[in-house]
Amino acid sequence: MTNKLERAQQFLDEFEAIHRAEHIPSDQARLKWARGRLLAAQGDADTARDYFEDALHELRTLNRPYLHARISFAFGQSMRRAGKRRLASSVLRAARDLYEMLGAHTYVQRCDRELKATGVDQGPGPDPADPVLAAVQRERVQLTPQETAVAELVAGGSTNKEVASQLFIAEKTVQYHLTRIYTKFGIRSRSELAARYRDNE
Repeated sequence: MTNKLERAQQFLDEFEAIHRAEHIPSDQARLKWARGRLLAAQGDADTARDYFEDALHELRTLNRPYLHARISFAFGQSMRRAGKRRLASSVLRAARDLYEMLGAHTYVQRCDRELKATGVDQGPGPDPADPVLAAVQRERVQLTPQETAVAELVAGGSTNKEVASQLFIAEKTVQYHLTRIYTKFGIRSRSELAARYRDNE
């Protein structure tokens, strides 16, 4: 296990050095997410928390609900394993709400399992003033949750087959959603969809 963590740290150090000169928020969010997971695995939960929070901060002005949900889930899971149950519960509930908005039911179930493992009474939901949650709500005016998930994955370079696998839907369903997305956005291709998402960065 130690050797794997050392190799992971070396790889991440080198990758961060490559991307240090440019600041693309979504890329920085992914790097900080990876660093947070590594630090948590190394037993440094407090510093890991800082990196996870920085990763989410990078997304504050971006319309990337799926990425926000994935980072939040990893954050909550890492904190739960570190014994920070109340923090884990709060973050996991935010991740669950995002996955539910996106129609990613399998991931909602994963959040439910993690929430149960925290042993914390769930109480009230996440802060509705969260800027990323607000961005998701604005996006839903234009796209359905499933369309939002498909659009984000396709814009990130995923093929229809890969999207279908990640969202547990048929490839024909992916194409159906893409057709509706193109119509709503007034675009005709995957490259135009990717450009639209890049503009939000």
